Amino acid sequence: MIPIVYNLESLRERWSGSLVAVLGIAGTVAVFVATLSLANGFRAALIASGLEDNAIVRRAGATAEMDSAVSIAQARVIEDHPLVARDDRGALVSPEVVALAVFPARVDGNDSNVQVRGVGPRVLAVRRGVTVAEGRFLTPGTNEAVVGSNAAKAYAGLEVGRTIQIGGHEWTVVGRFEAGGSALDSEVWCDATLLSQAFQRPVGVSQSVTATLIDKTRLEAFANAINTDPRMTSQVDRETAYYEKASQQLTLLILGIGVPIVIIMAIGSIFGALNTMYTAVAERGREIATLRALGFGATNVIASFTIESLLIAAVGGVLGCLIVLPVNGITTGTMNFQTFSHMSFAFRITPELLAGGFAFALVMGLLGGLPPAVRAARMPVGAALRDL
Repeated sequence: MIPIVYNLESLRERWSGSLVAVLGIAGTVAVFVATLSLANGFRAALIASGLEDNAIVRRAGATAEMDSAVSIAQARVIEDHPLVARDDRGALVSPEVVALAVFPARVDGNDSNVQVRGVGPRVLAVRRGVTVAEGRFLTPGTNEAVVGSNAAKAYAGLEVGRTIQIGGHEWTVVGRFEAGGSALDSEVWCDATLLSQAFQRPVGVSQSVTATLIDKTRLEAFANAINTDPRMTSQVDRETAYYEKASQQLTLLILGIGVPIVIIMAIGSIFGALNTMYTAVAERGREIATLRALGFGATNVIASFTIESLLIAAVGGVLGCLIVLPVNGITTGTMNFQTFSHMSFAFRITPELLAGGFAFALVMGLLGGLPPAVRAARMPVGAALRDL
């Protein structure tokens, strides 16, 4: 093998051309990782809304909570099922009403749809990842509301102690809750019965019923029992699976917009690497001929130039990962097309994404370095030596 130090010296001597290739690859990797982290953050926020041992029951054929309906009689069937967990206060079941309300965004003042969830007294026992961060939780049967942390940050007028309008009724914000950055953090919660009345819906009809099972492995048995019960016209999903499915549409949209941009940038970066390496080959004809005359074969030359291109790509990959790291955790927002409500979530950069970005850089380096390396190996040795 040709010593690696030869490649390092070559990069040092031709640093300006190498720098252009490095910056191109770094920019591509940064956009690549940022795009995937955006999709990953949205997906993670939705999936984190559910628990593995929770089952969500909706009307059969409903695509989301918003177009579902579960009667009070059906909710009681779920409560009485032996596979539903219980504590000293009864079954861990939460019938919930879902509606939309409009609040002005803090950034530009434009109105945004915010999902409002009507809940009952057992909601915190069922949704165990939700904790009160400020103030207190709402009192059932009163016009009180609690807001998610992301909703409080994103929309004006949702501070604790303020009065807000939902469905033409006034509600007093008595607390702020945190739900681990999940989709629930972008919601406003209030009493289910009063929310139904505010939107002139039949009292006792919920959009969904979430139940905690005694064992997460018993979901299939619970679903079969509920779906075959003649009193029920419903479908049952594991809560995490429901939210994962809900994330697919927007995740694909984000990737559909971002991936073509990344591909275009990657093509430009590959051509940049090609230009750098072809220039290196043209300038180093005598060096290559001398190496061949000293006994280094064509395979050695190909390996040497490929390694040099991979070194450039590796530096660009590391730089691109460092550039994109500061966006991790930054909160952004978008429309959830399944609920037609605005949802806040954070960029989520994981070690796996960074490793993928670095691997992507190496692929660009390989594609940009291999053709010039083959050309270098095919250079006529005799002609180059006569020029010495």
